[in-house]
Amino acid sequence: MSDNPDADGATVEVYADITCPFTHVGLKRVIERIAEMERPVDVYVRAWPLEWVNETGLEVTAVEGKVKALTEQLGVDDFFGLDHDQWPTSTIPALALVAAGYARDMATGLAVSIELRTALFEQGQNVGDRDVLAELAGNHDLPVPEPGDTAAVQADYDEGRSRGVSGSPHFFVGQADFFCPALDLGHDADGNLTARFDTEGLAAFFANIGG
Repeated sequence: MSDNPDADGATVEVYADITCPFTHVGLKRVIERIAEMERPVDVYVRAWPLEWVNETGLEVTAVEGKVKALTEQLGVDDFFGLDHDQWPTSTIPALALVAAGYARDMATGLAVSIELRTALFEQGQNVGDRDVLAELAGNHDLPVPEPGDTAAVQADYDEGRSRGVSGSPHFFVGQADFFCPALDLGHDADGNLTARFDTEGLAAFFANIGG
């Protein structure tokens, strides 16, 4: 990282996949809350590629089912642009672009991370497409990841495994860690996804930040 966070600030690390709908909802709420804090907090969104974890990428039809449940149960409008036909076959190049942003500074890395998720879920863009990545990279004067440019993604993945990352999104604040603290996720008796905003879990998470 090329920037030097304020000594009184804090850093939140998040291991997450770009195609994970829980991350799109949960990360948004965490960032919104952080923006209201007086204390400076950096958010470092690191790569946790589910296509490596599961040895296959998330299937769009399954994601659409989760999106429907989240939209109805949480009352959110965070997925209005999701396009079945523009689902990426891989997110590794996009995750490499996020890493390039963070290599410059925290603000650029976070901006790229958010913009990729917005492009996918709210604008119906294929974030695995090189032209889409080139446009986003150009907005931040970043190089477009080349095929095979996986070193930074691999480094995050390896470190996440060593730290016991259990899924996407998994947050770390110092020595404390939380899986998706903004949401209480579960399943009903029929195995259907259940979701609600977890105010207690989010409060416990922010207590570790000091806000």
